[in-house]
Amino acid sequence: MPETAAKPSKRATAAQTPKAKAKGASTPAKASEAPKKTGRPSRYTPEIAQEICDRISTGEPLLQICRDERMPQRQTVYDWLERVDGLSVQFARAREAGCDAMAEEALMIANTPILGRKKVYSSGADDGEDSMTVTEEDMLGHRKLQIETRLKLLACWNPKKYGSKVQLGGDAENPIKVEVQSEADAYLAALLTNVELNKQVSANE
Repeated sequence: MPETAAKPSKRATAAQTPKAKAKGASTPAKASEAPKKTGRPSRYTPEIAQEICDRISTGEPLLQICRDERMPQRQTVYDWLERVDGLSVQFARAREAGCDAMAEEALMIANTPILGRKKVYSSGADDGEDSMTVTEEDMLGHRKLQIETRLKLLACWNPKKYGSKVQLGGDAENPIKVEVQSEADAYLAALLTNVELNKQVSANE
Protein backbone atom coordinates (compact mmCIF):
# COMPACT_ATOMS: atom_id res chain seq x y z
CA MET A 1 0.00 0.00 0.00
CA PRO A 2 1.62 3.37 -0.99
CA GLU A 3 2.49 5.74 1.79
CA THR A 4 0.57 9.01 1.93
CA ALA A 5 2.11 12.27 3.20
CA ALA A 6 0.91 13.22 6.61
CA LYS A 7 -1.29 16.24 6.76
CA PRO A 8 0.23 19.18 8.66
CA SER A 9 -1.28 19.77 12.00
CA LYS A 10 -3.46 22.76 12.68
CA ARG A 11 -0.90 24.17 15.13
CA ALA A 12 1.89 24.13 12.54
CA THR A 13 -0.34 25.78 9.95
CA ALA A 14 -1.33 28.51 12.34
CA ALA A 15 2.30 29.20 13.27
CA GLN A 16 3.37 29.62 9.66
CA THR A 17 0.66 32.10 8.64
CA PRO A 18 1.46 35.71 9.64
CA LYS A 19 -0.83 37.33 12.08
CA ALA A 20 -3.14 40.00 10.73
CA LYS A 21 -2.35 43.56 11.74
CA ALA A 22 -4.41 44.76 14.60
CA LYS A 23 -6.88 47.46 13.86
CA GLY A 24 -5.67 50.92 14.73
CA ALA A 25 -1.99 49.93 14.73
CA SER A 26 0.25 52.85 13.91
CA THR A 27 2.04 52.69 10.56
CA PRO A 28 5.53 54.19 10.27
CA ALA A 29 5.39 57.78 9.05
CA LYS A 30 6.88 58.46 5.63
CA ALA A 31 10.08 60.44 5.57
CA SER A 32 9.37 64.08 4.90
CA GLU A 33 10.25 64.99 1.35
CA ALA A 34 13.06 67.50 0.85
CA PRO A 35 11.86 70.90 -0.33
CA LYS A 36 12.17 71.34 -4.04
CA LYS A 37 14.79 73.78 -5.18
CA THR A 38 13.47 76.73 -7.08
CA GLY A 39 15.32 78.06 -10.11
CA ARG A 40 16.19 81.58 -11.04
CA PRO A 41 13.19 83.93 -11.26
CA SER A 42 12.02 84.32 -14.84
CA ARG A 43 8.73 86.06 -14.24
CA TYR A 44 8.90 89.86 -14.28
CA THR A 45 8.17 91.70 -11.06
CA PRO A 46 8.54 95.45 -10.48
CA GLU A 47 10.44 94.79 -7.24
CA ILE A 48 13.19 92.77 -8.93
CA ALA A 49 13.44 95.24 -11.80
CA GLN A 50 13.77 98.13 -9.33
CA GLU A 51 16.53 96.37 -7.41
CA ILE A 52 18.44 95.69 -10.63
CA CYS A 53 18.20 99.35 -11.67
CA ASP A 54 19.27 100.51 -8.21
CA ARG A 55 22.37 98.36 -8.34
CA ILE A 56 23.13 99.41 -11.92
CA SER A 57 22.98 103.06 -10.83
CA THR A 58 25.83 102.44 -8.37
CA GLY A 59 28.12 101.20 -11.15
CA GLU A 60 27.69 97.49 -10.47
CA PRO A 61 27.86 95.48 -13.73
CA LEU A 62 24.77 93.57 -14.83
CA LEU A 63 26.78 90.35 -15.13
CA GLN A 64 27.73 90.56 -11.45
CA ILE A 65 24.14 91.32 -10.44
CA CYS A 66 22.83 88.29 -12.33
CA ARG A 67 25.29 86.03 -10.49
CA ASP A 68 23.15 86.58 -7.41
CA GLU A 69 20.94 83.52 -6.90
CA ARG A 70 17.94 85.77 -6.20
CA MET A 71 18.34 87.52 -9.54
CA PRO A 72 17.21 86.31 -12.99
CA GLN A 73 19.55 85.25 -15.74
CA ARG A 74 21.19 88.00 -17.80
CA GLN A 75 19.26 87.04 -20.94
CA THR A 76 16.02 87.19 -18.96
CA VAL A 77 16.74 90.82 -18.05
CA TYR A 78 17.29 91.68 -21.71
CA ASP A 79 14.00 89.98 -22.58
CA TRP A 80 12.26 92.15 -19.98
CA LEU A 81 13.82 95.27 -21.49
CA GLU A 82 12.20 94.40 -24.83
CA ARG A 83 8.80 93.34 -23.49
CA VAL A 84 8.05 95.57 -20.49
CA ASP A 85 6.95 99.11 -21.28
CA GLY A 86 9.09 101.81 -19.71
CA LEU A 87 11.72 99.44 -18.32
CA SER A 88 14.29 100.24 -21.02
CA VAL A 89 14.03 103.96 -20.20
CA GLN A 90 14.41 103.25 -16.48
CA PHE A 91 17.39 101.00 -17.18
CA ALA A 92 19.04 103.63 -19.42
CA ARG A 93 18.76 106.26 -16.67
CA ALA A 94 20.25 103.83 -14.15
CA ARG A 95 23.08 103.05 -16.56
CA GLU A 96 23.86 106.76 -16.97
CA ALA A 97 23.98 107.23 -13.21
CA GLY A 98 26.18 104.15 -12.96
CA CYS A 99 28.64 105.66 -15.46
CA ASP A 100 28.97 108.74 -13.29
CA ALA A 101 29.53 106.48 -10.27
CA MET A 102 32.30 104.65 -12.13
CA ALA A 103 33.96 107.97 -13.02
CA GLU A 104 33.86 109.03 -9.37
CA GLU A 105 35.29 105.64 -8.40
CA ALA A 106 38.17 106.17 -10.85
CA LEU A 107 38.90 109.50 -9.17
CA MET A 108 38.84 107.83 -5.75
CA ILE A 109 41.29 105.16 -6.97
CA ALA A 110 43.60 107.90 -8.26
CA ASN A 111 43.55 109.73 -4.92
CA THR A 112 43.96 106.64 -2.74
CA PRO A 113 47.40 104.99 -2.66
CA ILE A 114 47.43 101.21 -2.45
CA LEU A 115 50.51 99.89 -0.69
CA GLY A 116 51.86 96.54 -1.79
CA ARG A 117 54.97 94.46 -1.36
CA LYS A 118 57.37 93.96 -4.22
CA LYS A 119 59.77 91.02 -4.10
CA VAL A 120 63.00 91.10 -6.10
CA TYR A 121 65.02 87.90 -6.38
CA SER A 122 68.72 87.91 -7.27
CA SER A 123 71.13 85.02 -7.66
CA GLY A 124 74.35 85.23 -5.68
CA ALA A 125 77.30 85.42 -8.08
CA ASP A 126 80.00 85.71 -5.43
CA ASP A 127 78.87 83.71 -2.43
CA GLY A 128 76.62 81.35 -4.41
CA GLU A 129 73.51 82.12 -2.34
CA ASP A 130 70.33 83.64 -3.70
CA SER A 131 68.83 86.68 -2.03
CA MET A 132 65.43 88.32 -1.94
CA THR A 133 64.68 91.98 -1.40
CA VAL A 134 61.22 93.05 -0.25
CA THR A 135 60.11 96.65 -0.71
CA GLU A 136 56.82 98.34 0.11
CA GLU A 137 55.54 100.84 -2.42
CA ASP A 138 52.43 102.25 -4.03
CA MET A 139 50.93 99.88 -6.60
CA LEU A 140 50.77 102.59 -9.23
CA GLY A 141 50.66 100.23 -12.20
CA HIS A 142 47.70 98.33 -10.72
CA ARG A 143 45.81 101.54 -10.01
CA LYS A 144 46.51 102.81 -13.52
CA LEU A 145 45.02 99.60 -14.95
CA GLN A 146 41.91 99.97 -12.79
CA ILE A 147 41.39 103.58 -13.86
CA GLU A 148 42.06 102.94 -17.53
CA THR A 149 39.66 99.97 -17.63
CA ARG A 150 36.85 102.00 -16.13
CA LEU A 151 37.39 104.94 -18.47
CA LYS A 152 37.45 102.73 -21.57
CA LEU A 153 34.20 101.11 -20.48
CA LEU A 154 32.68 104.55 -19.93
CA ALA A 155 33.69 105.55 -23.46
CA CYS A 156 31.84 102.50 -24.81
CA TRP A 157 28.74 102.72 -22.62
CA ASN A 158 28.30 106.49 -22.76
CA PRO A 159 30.22 107.78 -25.80
CA LYS A 160 28.38 111.10 -25.88
CA LYS A 161 29.69 112.04 -22.45
CA TYR A 162 32.90 110.04 -22.07
CA GLY A 163 33.80 109.14 -25.65
CA SER A 164 35.85 110.84 -28.36
CA LYS A 165 34.99 114.14 -30.00
CA VAL A 166 35.56 114.78 -33.70
CA GLN A 167 35.78 118.35 -34.95
CA LEU A 168 35.89 119.47 -38.58
CA GLY A 169 37.26 122.79 -39.70
CA GLY A 170 39.10 124.36 -42.60
CA ASP A 171 40.39 127.45 -44.32
CA ALA A 172 41.59 128.37 -47.77
CA GLU A 173 44.87 126.47 -47.48
CA ASN A 174 43.57 123.58 -45.41
CA PRO A 175 40.00 122.86 -46.48
CA ILE A 176 39.42 119.97 -44.09
CA LYS A 177 40.99 119.44 -40.72
CA VAL A 178 40.06 116.55 -38.47
CA GLU A 179 40.78 116.72 -34.76
CA VAL A 180 40.02 113.80 -32.53
CA GLN A 181 40.04 114.32 -28.80
CA SER A 182 39.32 111.48 -26.42
CA GLU A 183 37.68 112.61 -23.21
CA ALA A 184 38.63 109.34 -21.51
CA ASP A 185 42.31 109.74 -22.40
CA ALA A 186 42.35 113.34 -21.18
CA TYR A 187 40.63 112.30 -17.97
CA LEU A 188 43.12 109.49 -17.45
CA ALA A 189 46.09 111.83 -18.01
CA ALA A 190 44.70 114.28 -15.44
CA LEU A 191 44.20 111.50 -12.90
CA LEU A 192 47.71 110.15 -13.37
CA THR A 193 49.16 113.65 -13.03
CA ASN A 194 47.29 113.99 -9.75
CA VAL A 195 48.70 110.65 -8.59
CA GLU A 196 52.27 111.70 -9.37
CA LEU A 197 51.82 115.00 -7.51
CA ASN A 198 50.45 113.22 -4.45
CA LYS A 199 53.38 110.80 -4.60
CA GLN A 200 55.92 113.65 -4.67
CA VAL A 201 54.22 115.42 -1.76
CA SER A 202 54.27 112.21 0.30
CA ALA A 203 57.98 111.70 -0.45
CA ASN A 204 58.86 115.23 0.71
CA GLU A 205 56.98 114.91 3.99
